[in-house]
Amino acid sequence: MQNLLLNLNPEQLAAVTLPSQNALILAGAGSGKTRVLTTRIAWLIQTGQVSPAGILAVTFTNKAAKEMLARLSAMLPINTRGMWVGTFHGLCNRLLRTHYRDAALPQSFQILDSQDQLSMIKRLLKANNIDDEKYPAKTVMYFINNHKDQGLRAGQIDAYDATERKLVELYALYDDQCQREGVVDFAELLLRTYELLSRNEPLREHYQQRFRHILVDEFQDTNNLQYNWLKLLAGHGTQRGGALFAVGDDDQSIYAFRGANVGNMAAFEAEFHVQNLIKLEQNYRSHGHILDSANMLIANNSKRLGKNLRTDAGHGEPVRVYEASSDLQEAQWIIEEAKNLIAEGASRSEIAILYRSNAQSRVIEHALFSAGLPYHVYGGLRYFQRAEVKHAIAYLQLMDNPHNDSAFLRVVNFPARGIGARTLEQLQNAAETYNISMYAAVPYMVGKAGTSLGGFVKLIEGVRFETQQMALPELVRVTLEASGLLAHYGLEKEGADRVENLEQMVNAATQFVSEEGFGQGAPAHLGPQAQAQAGEAIVNVDGIEILDADAPLATVMSPLSAFLSHASLEAGDNQAQAGQEALQLMTVHSAKGLEFDNVFITGLEEGLFPHESSSKEEGGVEEERRLMYVAITRARKRLYMCFSQTRMLHGQTRYNMKSRFFDELPEESLKWLSPKVQSHWFANKKATWEDAKLSGGSDNAIAQRIAQQKTGGTGWRIGESVIHGKFGEGVIVNIEGSGSNCRAQINFGSAGMKVLDLSVAKLERVAR
Repeated sequence: MQNLLLNLNPEQLAAVTLPSQNALILAGAGSGKTRVLTTRIAWLIQTGQVSPAGILAVTFTNKAAKEMLARLSAMLPINTRGMWVGTFHGLCNRLLRTHYRDAALPQSFQILDSQDQLSMIKRLLKANNIDDEKYPAKTVMYFINNHKDQGLRAGQIDAYDATERKLVELYALYDDQCQREGVVDFAELLLRTYELLSRNEPLREHYQQRFRHILVDEFQDTNNLQYNWLKLLAGHGTQRGGALFAVGDDDQSIYAFRGANVGNMAAFEAEFHVQNLIKLEQNYRSHGHILDSANMLIANNSKRLGKNLRTDAGHGEPVRVYEASSDLQEAQWIIEEAKNLIAEGASRSEIAILYRSNAQSRVIEHALFSAGLPYHVYGGLRYFQRAEVKHAIAYLQLMDNPHNDSAFLRVVNFPARGIGARTLEQLQNAAETYNISMYAAVPYMVGKAGTSLGGFVKLIEGVRFETQQMALPELVRVTLEASGLLAHYGLEKEGADRVENLEQMVNAATQFVSEEGFGQGAPAHLGPQAQAQAGEAIVNVDGIEILDADAPLATVMSPLSAFLSHASLEAGDNQAQAGQEALQLMTVHSAKGLEFDNVFITGLEEGLFPHESSSKEEGGVEEERRLMYVAITRARKRLYMCFSQTRMLHGQTRYNMKSRFFDELPEESLKWLSPKVQSHWFANKKATWEDAKLSGGSDNAIAQRIAQQKTGGTGWRIGESVIHGKFGEGVIVNIEGSGSNCRAQINFGSAGMKVLDLSVAKLERVAR
């Protein structure tokens, strides 16, 4: 046991060895929270407080779950395959597969990713003659998902106007369609599980008694339904539940736009009467100047649980700040600094360039391309999201469940079979008339349409019959060939990569059955009941017939169903693998959970970071500040911040004020690489002088004309920083008129753009 606890700092040791009670671990960036979580599980098992089967550990990415299981395997001589460690969606999928009858789902229910869900909603709108301009499919999808995340069905929503009543009606129709087709979306996985446990008391009590220790990572990112799901399993308000061990950092809660509720941490502390609140403040990632900047910045947020990061690594190098005259110059400066780092021996993959908005990357990418520096845009399309792979998955879904209308529509005419939109519309009408799937409605079609559709059904049925006894990898191979996908992409001019992606799916299937314990020769279509009859245990707990939950997915699902669920969950995962030996470009949101030796935070301007929309939303600026905190704490050794006086947006030059966040950083930790002055008017003056020289005139006459143009005869200049009593600090972006009729257009950042009469406005120059 001592080996497990070696090299833990006092706070980590206290967290790992807490008694069996509800606990909140406030884990700062780089404080070793994954180690604490994993060691806590190992310690509980090794000290005999719980068996591996009594642990439920929830992570936010599949990558984190796999890392946790790998570490556990290295720590203890146990088989981790049957342990309940995974994402909310993954664990709910597992539970619903085990209790599909109680959940009113078909055994082979399938999971819709966001694109499939959107396609289904588009079909729904068309079938019900809904104006998709008034009710766009994405708006309907967000409405449905947001209310599911709140735990609300259509009948539980209070609609206050005609528009919302129509959205509620569409939500109900969508639910009916999903039930008819035997599919669920991501939000449904969690809601269906919550509803199942809420209404089925024996089942709920079984899992409450079973999972005596529930551990949750990234607790600050939970939404309302996830928190209520945890409360249910933890037996909140009853004597049956176990201990809930929540690990998170309220200062890194940056997913409010996805429904995350930072208030869940404070609510948990109060509702569970948490006596054990431990702060992990020892940082093992960053140097002192970086942490001092992060601490001082985030201290400006209210309602924090409160912590202060510290390090034994020394102050390190100061945070470098650069003010560029334009976004082009900003990009060029980044390139030069990156080249210097590489020349000093830095790995390209340890240089990250972060931005608040995806639109910022274009200028940076162009500069990198021109400089011949390889780069990787983190978070691009992942394998299971590529078009050719999704087509293959759709064929496999039809192998598993031919009544999946989304899969049917994706490939019924791909590769092309002469089945047009009119034919599909008629088929959809027949399906609705008889309340059956489109696949089942094909026999009702006559004429040429019926012949074409019948050929497709014959293809699917033929492959399903041929592959009945095949192992998953072989089934995948046969399906790829029989579907015509390999031949189709093989004829494309640039289809080699797509063919390679398709062929890679056979390898993915081979690896999957091995990792999940199915065995290479297990028939892909063999379901859990057949497996149980072949010798797998079905246990009876409290009168409930369930499959042994300690066993891997092999006893809950067929290899094909499990592989399809794996593909959907992987495609929906938030994490992506970063490239190697290339500069890393990404949004700050994408950077969460990552760390690099050298980090550039770009575009630190009012209206960009913090984003202009934040001032209009409650708590918006605080969310932006947390986002900035995340950006800062990604850096280990060197941190660079930059902003630009001008930036091209929507085809127009925008004059900017530096971000308010600079005023919230410790001056002693910053090293300004350019004067702290808004000086772009010098460049404008130089350009105007050169233009005037081309048109003739003496130097004195030209100087007078330029001065008049740029100041309006008032003494104020474009680009000058000013202070107004009501609007605060701003930058003059334009001057019109002269004398008593002179007006200035001034960017006041969060207060917006104002046009002021210079003969009346009481402006003061900003001392620099």
